[in-house]
Amino acid sequence: MAGEIPDLIAEARMGTGKGAARQARREQLVPGIVYGGGVDPQPINIKYNYLLTKLRKGRFLSTLFNLKVEGQEDVRVICRGVQRDVVKDLPTHVDLMRLRRTSRINLFIHVNFENQDKAPGLKRGGTLTVVRQEVELEVTAGDIPDHITVDLTGKNIGDVIHIEDVTLPEGVTATIKRNFVIANIAAPSGLRSEDNAEDAAEE
Repeated sequence: MAGEIPDLIAEARMGTGKGAARQARREQLVPGIVYGGGVDPQPINIKYNYLLTKLRKGRFLSTLFNLKVEGQEDVRVICRGVQRDVVKDLPTHVDLMRLRRTSRINLFIHVNFENQDKAPGLKRGGTLTVVRQEVELEVTAGDIPDHITVDLTGKNIGDVIHIEDVTLPEGVTATIKRNFVIANIAAPSGLRSEDNAEDAAEE
C-alpha cells in the first residue's frame, strides 16, 4: 500500500473574485480553488514560498496530496492546474480536485529491485542499469501501491526487464501502452573490452 501521502497545507479564503485573489497575492499567498467530489467548490490560499518549494520538487501535477485546511476534514486532492505569471513564471493560482477513494488517477510509483544475490549476471560482475526509477501507473486513489517490485532472480548479462515482466498489483495498469524498458543487466567493462577485442580479431 502507499506510504504516507504528503500534506498540502492551505487556509480557507473568505472572499471570492479578482479582488480577493489580488489581496491574497499582496499577502504573499497564492489563491486556489478545490472542486469535485460532489461538494461545493472551496476557495483557499496557500503560502507562496511553501507552494514554490512544493513545485520545485517536481511532479506536483501527478502527486496525490492530503489537503489540510484548519477547521475542515482532511481530503485527498490532486492538482489539475497551476496558473503562472507570463513574465516571471511564478504561480498565481492553483486548481485542486477532490478525489473519492474509487477515483482513478495517474501517479509515479517507485520501482524496487530485489534478489540481486540470485542474479547470475550480477554475480559475474554485471551492472544493473536502471532506466526508470519510477513508473507512471494508473491507480485507484484509495488503494495506491507504495512501490512495484522487479525480481532479478535468474537474470543474466544482457537480459532486459520490460514493464510486462513485472507483476503489477490488482487494478493497477501502466499509462504507457507499449512494453517499455525498466532496467537491464549490462556486461562489466572488462568483459565488454574482451568481447570487442574478439570481434576485432574475427574481422
